[in-house]
Amino acid sequence: MSPPLELVQSDPHVPARAGVVIIGGGIIGASTALFLAEKGHSVVLCEKGRIGGEQSSRNWGWCRTMGRDADEIPLAMESLRLWRGMNQRTGRETGYRQAGVMYLCETEQEMADREAWLVEAEQYQVDARVVRGTAMDEIVPGASSQFIGALHTPTDGRAEPSMAAPAIAEAARAAGATVLTDCAVRGVETKGGRISGVVTEKGRIACDVVVLAGGAWSRLFCGNADIELPQLKVLASVFRTQPLNGGPETSASGSVFAFRKRLDGGYTIARRNANIADITPDSFRLLRQYLPTLRENYGEIRMRIGRRFIQEWRTKRRWSLDEATPFEAVRVWDPEPRHAVLEEARSVLSQKFPAFAGMQIAQSWGGMIDVTPDAVPVIGEVPSLPGFFLATGFSGHGFGIGPGAGRLTADLVSGDTPIVDPHPFRFSRFSKGRDQAA
Repeated sequence: MSPPLELVQSDPHVPARAGVVIIGGGIIGASTALFLAEKGHSVVLCEKGRIGGEQSSRNWGWCRTMGRDADEIPLAMESLRLWRGMNQRTGRETGYRQAGVMYLCETEQEMADREAWLVEAEQYQVDARVVRGTAMDEIVPGASSQFIGALHTPTDGRAEPSMAAPAIAEAARAAGATVLTDCAVRGVETKGGRISGVVTEKGRIACDVVVLAGGAWSRLFCGNADIELPQLKVLASVFRTQPLNGGPETSASGSVFAFRKRLDGGYTIARRNANIADITPDSFRLLRQYLPTLRENYGEIRMRIGRRFIQEWRTKRRWSLDEATPFEAVRVWDPEPRHAVLEEARSVLSQKFPAFAGMQIAQSWGGMIDVTPDAVPVIGEVPSLPGFFLATGFSGHGFGIGPGAGRLTADLVSGDTPIVDPHPFRFSRFSKGRDQAA
């Protein structure tokens, strides 16, 4: 069941030409459209379904620097800076509040792991700190009776996934962008070896640059353009509660649960470290590239085989630009959540914190996360196809770093000085036989 979502109406006409066409109206695509429009570019944002309709409205709503891969920390810090001004920038409510994030630990080994990350992250002057004992209770009341310590970042925040991407897309439109919903892009056209346009289900748009921000659909789109993007999908399950009195303001997680207060007074809650990876044909095609990640995260990803294998086996991987595509067949991917893992989160959270004991579940949903082999996104131009940029593979981190990723993508498209070093996000790091430092 889809979570609540602010609906964005489509512009009525498909323009014949634009400077940049962005494929995918999630948090990344919308943010890229906003920053490109602010830079004065002619932009069309194309979404096959609803703005923010898939994982961008289905995630936890955390906006954090804490716990990030070292390569992502500068981008996360820039994103937080942008989040703090996003309500003012868009003139709309995104739900952003600086309420902090806390990782709660039950064992000394967990504490050691958090402290090791903090040592590595100190070079970036992150605002995280270790807290123990009753000092935790000042942040998350009652935590000291259940946990031995925590890592806390008071300057991290939270936002409302159901509001943020729509607000940013509307701001992009106000800045001059065209926003098209229920408008799938079937593929790209080239001339002289570089991008010359896209073909949508509603007509052709000539353009010089295409940005693919298609989330879990990006690998399929790339394959039809003869671009091998290593990306798999995992299912995340989430539920929200009815308004709840006496709960913490700070977002927090333990080994089994994660929670975030919502603007409506309820909470968004998930089972931490229990994403479901359906075995599909791509699982075998990409097995060698993903084996190191599977070994490193053993126990945190639950594998299963079922109807998803047959569904993807039957999904067209090649099509011409004058025929309907898989993107038109599934406007909004609305997978069934894994209720068993949500019950684990609900049960443990109720035991740990009395404030959650009487929670009433209002709704639950699933979402598909796009994951790269190293769990770091791809942001940048594809060397083999000039004018074709990727902003995908955010591996469950996309919402929090969405504004920064959009700004970085806009900088790269514009040829401006990038907001952060883009080198860690280059597409070429996955190329076979190529120097990985290139």
